[in-house]
Amino acid sequence: MTRLIDIVVKGYPRLSETFIAQEFLGLEEAGFTLRIWSLRHPTDKKRHAIHEAIRARVTYLPEYLKDAPRRVFAAWRKVRHLPGYRAALRAFLSDLAHDVTPNRIRRFGQALVLAAELPDDARHIHAHFIHTPGSVGRYAAMMRGLPLSFSAHARDIFTTPARELGVKIADARFVSVCTQDGANALTRAAPGFAARIHLIRHGIRLARFPLFEGTRPARDGKSADDPVRLLSVGRAVEKKGYDGLLRSLALLPRDLAWSFDHIGGGENVVALKAQAVALGLEGRIRFHGAQDSTKVLEAMRAADLFVLFARIARDGDRDGIPNVIVEAASQALPVAATRVGGIGEAVREGETGLLCEEGDEAGFARIMAQLIAEPNLRAQLGTKAQENIPRDFSFDAGLARLRALFEGVA
Repeated sequence: MTRLIDIVVKGYPRLSETFIAQEFLGLEEAGFTLRIWSLRHPTDKKRHAIHEAIRARVTYLPEYLKDAPRRVFAAWRKVRHLPGYRAALRAFLSDLAHDVTPNRIRRFGQALVLAAELPDDARHIHAHFIHTPGSVGRYAAMMRGLPLSFSAHARDIFTTPARELGVKIADARFVSVCTQDGANALTRAAPGFAARIHLIRHGIRLARFPLFEGTRPARDGKSADDPVRLLSVGRAVEKKGYDGLLRSLALLPRDLAWSFDHIGGGENVVALKAQAVALGLEGRIRFHGAQDSTKVLEAMRAADLFVLFARIARDGDRDGIPNVIVEAASQALPVAATRVGGIGEAVREGETGLLCEEGDEAGFARIMAQLIAEPNLRAQLGTKAQENIPRDFSFDAGLARLRALFEGVA
């Protein structure tokens, strides 16, 4: 039985995709050999410690075909006589008819290079994210006559047309998906292949995020010298809703003492800083930029409340279950969030956190105000969230199911 998997990802390593890194490390520890094929070079200046522990060789495919014409042409010359090349070309042309974009052409060129440079011992191609990496993996798997599988998450499910999802699922041995919301969307796209879709939640490695065993001060928002500490971790992009969160913070009662820390990079950080000033909140808000997992853990242990005002972006992108919510739960940190994507699957209303509807800034201000003023409620919700981790987000249980799927393909 082979335990070799060639995995296609969009970019590697990425600070925001610790769920992928912990899966890679778990598979290696379980005896699998991985080779990573990345469509993009890393843009983050920092790395998590977990990335240093992963042994897999990383190969970067041409990010733009114009920058590596000789590599792409040499790949085409090598693979054009393979038995599966014509099937892959037909699949690409069919996709191109529905998506006449440079991105679609780039995916086929990257697949040519992947198929040409895969060593002869390749046995299975797996793509993390069913959209762009999924297309590259699918075309290359066709060319090389290899079994194919996908991991689907959130943006890739909800921004990919149903037709394309359907043909990919039909070609796959299996698809793992991390939320019930995502599994339902995939089943609607490929109703005849529901048995290939497997719900495997992203668990948390407690060795990386040890459970918080301390106690937090009973801050109640009455002391300006000791404000209730709010925290959010996430990229400053549209779907995270940080502009709405800042407006909600501005609606909090003026006599309530709180501070807010944001950890994460992203394209909207500069605009958010300007917005904080315009709302008169600059003295209460700190933007820390992207940080590694050690800093995130320290921030969660120092915080009193985790907040996330997620929403559905204009292009349909949304969160699945953000890994940071599970990490917050491991630190007995209660959550205030919106009911978007799979968040309601992780945050149980009135049990592990409080929720409001997407876009309800006044409603979000109300639940934040309640949690700021009630330290006993925060402690109760945080304790229950932590207790649910072994049952709902066991990394070992999820890894065992994923291992079985890979071994079944072999």
